[in-house]
Amino acid sequence: MTSSKHTCDVAVIGAGPAGLSAAEHLAQVGYSVEIFERMPTPARKFLMAGKSGLNITHNEELPGFLKKYRASTHHLREPIEAFGPKEIQAWARDLGTETFVGSSGRVFPKVFKASPLLRAWLRRLNDNGVKIHTRSAWTGWDEQSGFCQFNGPAGDFSVNSRATILALGGVSWPKLGSAGEWQERMQSKEITMVPFTPSNCGFNVNWSPHFRIRFAGHPLKNCVIRHENTKEKGDVMITESGIEGGAVYKLSSSMVQALALKEDITLSLDLTPDRSVTQLEQRLSEPQGKRSLTDHIRRKAGLKGVQLGLLREVAGPNDLADPETSANLIKKLPLTIKSPRPIEEAISVAGGIAFEMLDENLMLKALPGTFCAGEMVAWNAPTGGYLLTACLAQGRQAAEGVHAWLGRGEPSPKQTIRITENVR
Repeated sequence: MTSSKHTCDVAVIGAGPAGLSAAEHLAQVGYSVEIFERMPTPARKFLMAGKSGLNITHNEELPGFLKKYRASTHHLREPIEAFGPKEIQAWARDLGTETFVGSSGRVFPKVFKASPLLRAWLRRLNDNGVKIHTRSAWTGWDEQSGFCQFNGPAGDFSVNSRATILALGGVSWPKLGSAGEWQERMQSKEITMVPFTPSNCGFNVNWSPHFRIRFAGHPLKNCVIRHENTKEKGDVMITESGIEGGAVYKLSSSMVQALALKEDITLSLDLTPDRSVTQLEQRLSEPQGKRSLTDHIRRKAGLKGVQLGLLREVAGPNDLADPETSANLIKKLPLTIKSPRPIEEAISVAGGIAFEMLDENLMLKALPGTFCAGEMVAWNAPTGGYLLTACLAQGRQAAEGVHAWLGRGEPSPKQTIRITENVR
């Protein structure tokens, strides 16, 4: 039994980046918008991601930027062309957050944190009349009225809105709100789901106890990691359970797919990208003298710490004693990967509502007037600002879909001018 009823033009369910983006756009063109969030505060995953430096987008020309979404590019091209890297930087500046471009091309706020940007964003939403209801968990639809139902601090309530935007997130970091409990409700409406799989995640390796104790938490700097025909250069973090880090995340999508078909896979690590096999073999062939074999390899190959530890973890004494074998192992060190880390630990996920369930405006074909945006939709993105960009862009795409559905046509001149002026 519901205790109360809210009435508004648009109900946005989920206060992550996609939901807030949609609400902002709709409020600026004159709709009454209310946001309903199950957690105590909005955008908790956004804030957590920004603790080590909020990467809002990537300073890359649009053709190359769009290619990073691979199989999802077709579906994300239109929203990102409308609200992409340049527009996001202009949007941040308009909220009082100046940005800078890092050496990798990633774009960060100059303050480096997420909280100032979020505070300014929430102030704008409040100034535009958006109401945010926290601790309000969506529980489904009322079978008779079709209204969305919620459980809040004061009990159950329903929302009578002219349109609804679902921005419920995926299934990673469930403690921050993305628990995926909404999947059964979609399936009950015969809405096809692509199964969620981890993306941008770490992987399990069966380290020896000695290596795990000695090197867990150590970064492997400036190495090249290869999987099948793809390679990435960057840092790899050694963890108690295996590996993670930027270079690993870039290959994680193909690695997860491969592990779904095999019991394990093998990566190769180039521990010294700046030295050739020939150079290493020549150096390792020099007299060892009174030095131990380990010290000889350390000095002649330039390995130290975790690099040397990894070599000893994989190679036997006879391999290390042979200059040719040792040189080849340093350049192509095989590492057996057993499985991805649990999906709850992943930075993001692949999978979600299949695009064929949605029209070109992100409206569910089976539920006219209900739109979806963000990580709950079946697209995938690498780290580097691409994930947040797609969430912000798709939130606006869903808002434009609502705008068309409710019969108001094209975006208002006010909104179009605002974005254009900021980009200049």
